[in-house]
Amino acid sequence: MRAVEHSWTSAAAGRLVPFLRAQLPEWKRSTIEQRLAEGYVQLNGAVCTKNAAIGAGDTVQLTARPGALPSSNPSGGLRILHEDALLVAVDKPAGLLSVAANGERERTALALLRAHIVAQDPECRLWPVHRLDRETSGVLLFARYEDVCSAVQADWQSVDKRYLAWVSGQPEPAEGLIDAPLWEDQHLFVHVGRGRGAKPARTRYRTLETTRHASLLEVALETGRRHQIRAHLASLGHPVVGDARYGVKGGPMLLHAWRLSLPHPNGGRLQLEAPVPRRFRP
Repeated sequence: MRAVEHSWTSAAAGRLVPFLRAQLPEWKRSTIEQRLAEGYVQLNGAVCTKNAAIGAGDTVQLTARPGALPSSNPSGGLRILHEDALLVAVDKPAGLLSVAANGERERTALALLRAHIVAQDPECRLWPVHRLDRETSGVLLFARYEDVCSAVQADWQSVDKRYLAWVSGQPEPAEGLIDAPLWEDQHLFVHVGRGRGAKPARTRYRTLETTRHASLLEVALETGRRHQIRAHLASLGHPVVGDARYGVKGGPMLLHAWRLSLPHPNGGRLQLEAPVPRRFRP
């Protein structure tokens, strides 16, 4: 049984966050939202993590310890990895766009997650902190507020980004640094080397496992250029398996955004990890 620190009864209909702010005027809104997201608030006896609608006579309680959080996930194969008052991270499946592009606006990670969040908190909006290619699976991060998104992006150089990639052949050496600029042509194909508008790009890799025809690499991005991993690994002669654009078509592209570690705007460091997909297992 969780000890109850505070218990109130609502006198009128409204929303949970404004109600809590009225009861706890000494608390900052961000503190209330953090407690809410972490499961410290109960509405009519059930843990509530959203700015839900409340009615006259509803019971709202603030507990000393968090309760079990709801496990619901958005549609479209998205799975929520982390959710708090400022940030939401999902495990994006391969084949799903991160944001709208090429006429596709409804079936994207942003649209599906926004619909899921707004259904529980109509006042919430989402901003994509970064993007993943359609065929790349893994950790994808969103911010609940535009200024939070801008703050995280401004400090993006301090983010540790780790990927898993199956590549053709066995790279020699087994680990190393690819330090080569990238540039895009008019067809958005990314080239390695000097060219118009070329930008510095650095990719580290190390071999985790090898088979007769392929190798599993852990890849760390020191810069974040479009198609950086795919273009850099292809330039070594070891394209990502299934990458029809920079390698050889055949089966799904085996590139997964595995881990993301970043400073949290509220302090501390946020560690995110997306489970390795089945298609990566030998």
